[in-house]
Amino acid sequence: MLICPQCKFQNPNSNKFCQNCGTSLTHKVCPECSTDDVPVNALRCHNCGTECGTVFWAIIAKETTGEALGVEGDNGDVGIEKDEGNVGIEGAISSSYPLSPSSQIALGSYLDSQERYQLLDPIPAQTETATIIDVGVRVLDCQPYEISPIAAILASQQSDLVTPSVEASGIPRLAKLYIALQSQDQQGIPPIHDAWQQGDMQIVIIEDRSHWQLLLDLWQEETTSSLKILHWCYQMTQLWAVLEPVNCRQSLLDLSNLRLDEDQTLTLQRLYVESSNSQPTTESSEDAQAQTSAILEQPLTIQALGRVWQALFKQSQRTQFGSVVQMLGDLDAGKIQTIAQLRSRLEEISIELEALGTATLPPIKEKNTAVPTIPQSDEPEDIISKIDDMPTVVLTMQLSSLEDVGRTDVGRQRHHNEDYFGIETKIDKLELPKSQVLQGHGLYILCDGMGGHAGGEIASELAVNTLRQYFQEHWIANQLPTEDSIREAVYLANEAIYKLNQHDARSGVGRMGTTLVMLLIQDTQVAVAHVGDSRLYRLTRKRGLEQVTVDHEVGQREITRGVEASIAYARPDAYQLTQALGPRDENSINPDVGFFEINEDTLLLLASDGLSDNDLLETHWQTHLEPLLSSGVNLERGVTDLIDLANLHNGHDNITAILIRAKVRPNLES
Repeated sequence: MLICPQCKFQNPNSNKFCQNCGTSLTHKVCPECSTDDVPVNALRCHNCGTECGTVFWAIIAKETTGEALGVEGDNGDVGIEKDEGNVGIEGAISSSYPLSPSSQIALGSYLDSQERYQLLDPIPAQTETATIIDVGVRVLDCQPYEISPIAAILASQQSDLVTPSVEASGIPRLAKLYIALQSQDQQGIPPIHDAWQQGDMQIVIIEDRSHWQLLLDLWQEETTSSLKILHWCYQMTQLWAVLEPVNCRQSLLDLSNLRLDEDQTLTLQRLYVESSNSQPTTESSEDAQAQTSAILEQPLTIQALGRVWQALFKQSQRTQFGSVVQMLGDLDAGKIQTIAQLRSRLEEISIELEALGTATLPPIKEKNTAVPTIPQSDEPEDIISKIDDMPTVVLTMQLSSLEDVGRTDVGRQRHHNEDYFGIETKIDKLELPKSQVLQGHGLYILCDGMGGHAGGEIASELAVNTLRQYFQEHWIANQLPTEDSIREAVYLANEAIYKLNQHDARSGVGRMGTTLVMLLIQDTQVAVAHVGDSRLYRLTRKRGLEQVTVDHEVGQREITRGVEASIAYARPDAYQLTQALGPRDENSINPDVGFFEINEDTLLLLASDGLSDNDLLETHWQTHLEPLLSSGVNLERGVTDLIDLANLHNGHDNITAILIRAKVRPNLES
């Protein structure tokens, strides 16, 4: 099946256009020059040369006994060896697989008989002195819209709300590790895209992180603060605890495998299964390779983390600071023996730095202090439930960026636009060589008017302007308004419209009114107020799309009274509003006011019902909202695409959307 990139509709493989929305399934649009006839299997745009193909990282590894659990086979080999960067392949491979034991794959040929994954990097020839049985290369997905077997399995199980199983037939044992960790939403581990078994060879296709910034590169920059380095050390302890049950701690010991995402959070390029006599293939400098080799020659205990940190300091030529020298010495001497003890020392160092007036890491809270151990006999499917017991960390976050955009459209059937919105944002930025503080102050208001021409549009604009004026006068700097203050503002907006209705002697359906959804942001603190059926949605990578507000309409009112949803929304008046600003006095409204905190990168969306009707956002959030979490994706383009989507599938009403992208980072600066 071909999955439409726009609407996610499943199409037969023979289709050239999506049966649901008409999107081309053979060509795509270049993100740089907007050329719309780039073949989906092309690596680069033929017009501007921009690389826009779907590229993944392919791991080709020999299957050995017990590899998926990191258990050594009879000869102790778990399938990873190294010989000074010369990489080759050995082992029997079925005839459907184009790789042969005695020949090198030519650049441009394919990893699979279906000719889906095309090699972008050459696989080095074998050497006479050693045979490498683990290699990673970039590949181009020439059929990016065709769902992979792994993705189909995970999607079907997620739709059934069950824990993904790793026992499906044909899944390589190495791939099961990625599936298990992916099911636990481990952001530091690259997500798996595809995998298959060919004879005794496993092929695993994962996200390509080869171009992500090396930890070593940023570690050695003079502008990188000591506290940021301390936080990366802490992140390594978190990953160590996650990787220990699946015997992949070795993944942290290769300096070239330690990468940073766009938010400078530590991630891994890939997983390496532990072996006492094997090492991952590196692409780092000779010095870095020598450091990595020295680390791997030692027993695999938490002392290995200390040796990694020492290697990073040495390679970066940075001087070890403060109590870090003592901590590394205690680690090497065996005085620190558990992850919990190591984390405690890191926290002590942060407190010490704070006392010296240096920006510091906030106190760390854990619900568990002991690191769980898992018997070597555990199967991959057991990993999923046991990772749930990993220690969790709650870190104070601070705002790193705040972006917003709004747009309204009349739709395809209305002759005038009764929606109205307002955005007021103020960003105060203090940046010094080793620290940066960002304070964000944002007011976002969306109103969907009712009452016809010269009615609804007046009410919505009046409500927005009344609320803006109120908060200009009553919002104390750097402090989020209280619930009472927010309610007072909403009541004043209601009163302004109500008085106009009374003055004009409007009655019945002629009385104008408006819905309201309002968002207030102060740094990472958020308040939301709403009346009616305009909505606030929140999207994060961990939790997906969430509807924050609950519509004030008859159907929802019946549900709160205990009526089943199917019965509640079978009523002819199910979508009739139970609250709105303006038609009646303040005794007839009770705005919902709530508060929450932004503790991870978040996309917030205020939407009128022209955009949210018919579960449009719930259906299309993965294609139209999730990409907007990335800083590299343009919000202006994103809101335009949302309006176009609503006009394509709804279009019966005015359409308004406000997008806010808030990115955060650990509060390392005081």
